[in-house]
Formats: sequence, structure tokens, C-alpha cells
Amino acid sequence: MRLDKRWLALGVLVAAVVLFFAFDLGQYLSLEAIKARQAQLEGWRAAQPLRAALFFFGGYVLVTALSLPGATVMTLAGGAVFGLWWGTLLISFASSIGATLAFLASRWLLGGWVQQRFAERLKTFNAGMERDGAFYLFTLRLVPLVPFFVINLAMGLTRIKPLTFYGVSQLGMLPATLVYVNAGTQLAQIDSLAGIVSPGLLGSLVLLGVFPLVARKVSDFLKARKVYARWPKPVRFDRNLVVIGAGSAGLVTAYIAAAVRAKVTLVEKDALGGDCLHTGCVPSKALIRSARMAADVKRAGEFGIRTGPAEVDFAAAMERVQRVIEAIEPHDSVERYTGLGVDVARGTARIVSPWQVQITHSDGHLETLSTRSIVIATGGRPFVPPIAGLEQVDYLTSETVWALRKRPKRLLVLGGGPIGCELAQTFARLGCSVTQVEQGDRLLEREDSDAAALVAQRFAAEGIDLRLGHEATRIEVLDSGEKTLLAQHAGGTVRIEFDALLIAVGRRANLDGFGLQELGVATDRTVEVNAFLQTNFPNIYAAGDVAGPYQFTHVAAHQAWYAAVNALFDPFKKFKADYRVIPWATFTEPEVARVGLNELEAKEKKIAHEVTVYRIDDLDRAIAEGEAHGFVKVLTPPGKDRILGVTIVGAHAGELIAEYVLAMKHGIGLNKILGTIHIYPTLAEANKYAAGAWKRAHAPEKLLGWVARFHAWRRG
Repeated sequence: MRLDKRWLALGVLVAAVVLFFAFDLGQYLSLEAIKARQAQLEGWRAAQPLRAALFFFGGYVLVTALSLPGATVMTLAGGAVFGLWWGTLLISFASSIGATLAFLASRWLLGGWVQQRFAERLKTFNAGMERDGAFYLFTLRLVPLVPFFVINLAMGLTRIKPLTFYGVSQLGMLPATLVYVNAGTQLAQIDSLAGIVSPGLLGSLVLLGVFPLVARKVSDFLKARKVYARWPKPVRFDRNLVVIGAGSAGLVTAYIAAAVRAKVTLVEKDALGGDCLHTGCVPSKALIRSARMAADVKRAGEFGIRTGPAEVDFAAAMERVQRVIEAIEPHDSVERYTGLGVDVARGTARIVSPWQVQITHSDGHLETLSTRSIVIATGGRPFVPPIAGLEQVDYLTSETVWALRKRPKRLLVLGGGPIGCELAQTFARLGCSVTQVEQGDRLLEREDSDAAALVAQRFAAEGIDLRLGHEATRIEVLDSGEKTLLAQHAGGTVRIEFDALLIAVGRRANLDGFGLQELGVATDRTVEVNAFLQTNFPNIYAAGDVAGPYQFTHVAAHQAWYAAVNALFDPFKKFKADYRVIPWATFTEPEVARVGLNELEAKEKKIAHEVTVYRIDDLDRAIAEGEAHGFVKVLTPPGKDRILGVTIVGAHAGELIAEYVLAMKHGIGLNKILGTIHIYPTLAEANKYAAGAWKRAHAPEKLLGWVARFHAWRRG
């Protein structure tokens, strides 16, 4: 068996350290030993200055690289033998080189393993280190309260660049090096290491270490002053907070602000509730319910029920969608939020300064409000790709499809993501002949291939014409009115005829018309925000689809809490948005729900993992319900029951995933889930059985072997 070089190197290092202590070499690096040999060392330096300097330099590098005790005493010796300036020069470079060698050894031996093993947990930390790593290291080096070797070894486990580590260490350790070398010049008067640094001097070093933090705050203040320079800050404000947009993020932000008795104005030009209520979550799920009922009627014979052919009243199904919206609307009404203490303004908003929002009310009158903080929650809209000839057809999107009352005979759905899949299956079940075109080689590209495959199989079984690997290039409309999509596939051109086109290829943030560009708010595809959801103007925040990175209603509401609290209580207290446990679901049949990592991401990020799969076709309740399909897939670290991520495919997957969301949020492992009583017979038992599958795979076989012998002995 080939011996891993890392293990060999680790063995050599351990052996070197063991020999150091075994032969008590530390006695030569004690204060007493150095003081006793001070005259001898000074004589050696005077006789052979170059050799003495090189020998001392090499020894110092070795001691620091191996993290051996004695670096402090050697620093004193350097001052005593070589004087302040030469001693400082030698020790400054030797300590930085030795520290870098220890850093590289730590990274080589353990860095890869740590990053792989704890990749998900370290994601936020690594991002912070990439952004502020040098600054943080500089602060640690300035304050000699954190052990020198601890910093070296710990930083080796991060992703800070070696050259950055060396340069920052060289600069950051210089003040403390000067202090200790200077003390060494007075070696004869030093009785103990404790007396080298007085409380006053140590306090000065601490203040020196704190200085970068203060400097950072000052820098942030100056940056803020620069972006605010063109606009005078009002002495008094009309509002504590103005929220632009009354979708999920805006509503929750305004609600929280009102709950803590802040004076808040919520501006919305359309109906409150945003896309989720009017064109997204609510209408799609209402129509999915109608489509599922139609599918269930077709399956009635499986359950011993005789029915005639199911007849879908398409217009009635679409009207039901509107009734559902109307039933839920009061939850997000002007009246409700006014009653909660929110000042609701119907109209359009434009940010005219960091402290002022101009509102054009629906009745035409203008109002300008001064406000301490602003939250941008303007949401998103469907993205329409630049396809040649698209302007020739009245295409549909997830915003406009709800106006349909006449069923399209041939519906072409462009896009294989969650929205495209949900609507493709829904309209197919409502009687449309559906063709679904996806540029990629499979549906639901963010999900595992086995999950996407189950959805594709169901789609094919229900008569949906799946066209994977097709890139839409042109729309043609003949004089007869015949509509055709031209798509590239396998090196050739494919023609697909249709009556109606539904585009569902993604969404884009609403960035225009709010004064963001004129003000200078940094945007790319979304509003650029930091971990606190602040824009480059510290008092202007963004939340929801307009901020990203997730485009889910529940994430928008989640972000809204951080935006509201930070906007109202900064600079006294603020919180970083937490994205560690984000679940989502695609409401096709079968449903696909996920939280945390899936196999695809784990492999891309090279995160060590185990996969445990429980197939729902073996579940009693699923069999009884006629829903014996799908699986529960759990990712865990090798040999551990900690949950890295879960994918569930099957009936009610969106509900079943909640148990795992709770477990991941609060650090509950599979052993605890296995030990929890689940009602029989329920679909939720699938979660327990998945935990049981993991447990069986990690059964203590050796122990069980001894238990078997014990029972054999008991039998006689």
C-alpha cells in the first residue's frame, strides 16, 4: 500500500517535535541560558558576523516553522546580540518566513480536508476571509495576545493567499518585534519574560491592534460621506422608513416596522400582494389544483370508481383562479395594513435623494417624504429572451397567462425550469396539447438528474411532448396565421407549430423607474447589497427578488426581517442575512422539494458526502394512496448523521421536507429523526425510514458480531 506523502510529512514533523522535547532542547532557548551565554554569543557575532547572522536566521525560521517554544527568547537574544536595527531586520523576515512555512504546512496537511469536510459551514467564513481576510490577519498580528503559532496554523485552514499571508504578517508583526528586540538590547536587566511588556505597553499594543478597526469605521464613514456629499441630510425626517413595493418583501418589511412603532410608508402602484398573490404562487397553485382534480378523475378507475370522461371547463377553471385570489386578497389589503399602522400610498415612488422619496399618487398629486431609511422591494418580472420574430405573436408569460379564458389547442411552453414545468403539466391536464422546449439536456437543471428524470417520465406519460436540447432561434408566422418556432437541435433546424406561446425562461429584477441609476445605487442584474442587505448607500436597503440571490416568496419574507431591523436600528445593532437553510419546491406531480445540498452541488463543490436513499414506492401509505413513486434522498458527511441536504420527490414533497428544514436549522441529525415517533400510516414515515436506511448502513458490525456470540452463549 502506497504511503500518503502527507502522512509521511506529518510523521516527520511530529518526530521532530518529540525529539525536541525528548532531548530537552528547550533548555537552550530559555531566558537563563541565553543570559548565561550572552557574552559568548556576542563574541561569536563579532568574530563571524555573517555566519552568526545566517545561523541565527535559520534557527529562528526552524523554531517558528515547527511552532516550537522559544521564539520569544530568541527575539530577545537577537536584540542582545545584533542590536536593535539588525536584530529587528533579521527577526522580522525570519519570523514571517517561519510563520509562512507553518501556514503552508497546515494548509497542505489539513487545509484541503477541512475545506472539503466543512465546505458548507465554511462558505460564509470563506467569503468573509476573501473580503476581509488580510485586514483581520493584520489586526491579529498587531495584538500579541493571540499566540503566534495559533494564527499560523489556523490561517492555513482558510483560503487566504500565501503571499498575502506573508506580506500582512511581515507588516503586522513589526511593531511587536521592535518592542521585543528593544527589550533584548537590555537583556542583562530582564529577570523574566513577564516583565518584558508592562501593562501600559501591552495596553498600547492592544490599542494599536484596535486601531485598524477604528480606521475601518472611519473609512466606512468617509465612504458614506462621499456618496452622500451631493445631498444635504434633513435635520428632521417625516418617516423612519419608506418601503417601495408591496410584494412579500415589502409587506413584511412594513409590517415589522409598524410593529415596533416606527413611522413607515409603503408605496405600491398596483395591487398589494405583488406577483405571489396576483400572478405567481397563488394563481399557479389554484390552477394546479384544478388540473390535479382533472388528472384524479381520469384515474378514478384505479380506485374502483366508475365515471364518464372528464370534461374540463377551461374558462371556469381560470375563473376559479380569480376567486381564489379575491379570497386571499384581504390578507394583503390596504385596509389590513392601514389597521396595523402602516401608511399605504397608492402610486409610484422615485428616490430623489438618499433621504427623500417622491411619490406620485394614483390621483396625480405629488408628495415628497423625507425618511431616515429606504427599503427597495420592487420585485421582478418574467424575462423575455430576444428571439427573432417574437414580436409577431401575442406571447404569454407567467404574468399574462391568467387572462386566458379560451383554451389553446396547441400550447408551446418555452423553458424547463420550475415555472415552465408547473405550467406545462397544468395546461396539459386541462386539455391542451403541450410541447415543452428546453435548451438544456434535461428539465429542472438545478435539481439532481434522478429527480428531474422522474418528472420527465411523468410528463411523457401524460402526453407532454418534451423537446430537450432545443435552442429557440426564430418565430415565423405564415400568411395563413400558422405559427412556428424554429429551434436548433443536434446540428439541424426543427420546426414546431403552435397556437399559443408561453415563455417561462426565468425572471429579472425590476430596477428601472425608481431613480436608482440617477442616484447612483449600484446595480447589476439585481440591486447590489452587502450581508446586511445595504446598498452602497448605507441607509438604503433592498430585499426580495430585486436583491436576490433567491427568487422565492419565503426568502423575500425572510430577507424582509433583516432589512427592516437593520434599517430601523443601525448603527446600534444590525444582523447579517442568514441563507444557511433555504428550502424550495417545484409543484409538479411528482413534487420536487429540496433543502441544502443535493448531489449535483456536492460534487461540483467537491464536498465529501454520503447518499442515503429511501424509495417511497415501499411506503405503506403511498401504496394505499396510489402514490407509490419517488424517493427521499439525504446527504450526510461520511460516517456522520448531520444533514447536509435533502431532496424529496413524490406526493406532498413540499410538506414532507419541513421536518428536514427544522432539523438542519437546529442541528438535529438523522439519529434524532429515527428516534421520533411518526404516525402510521402517513407519508411522513418516509423521513423516518430514510433515517433508518442511514442507520442500517452504519450499523456497528463488529459490536453486533460480539452480541451474536453473547446470545449464542446464552442459548447454551
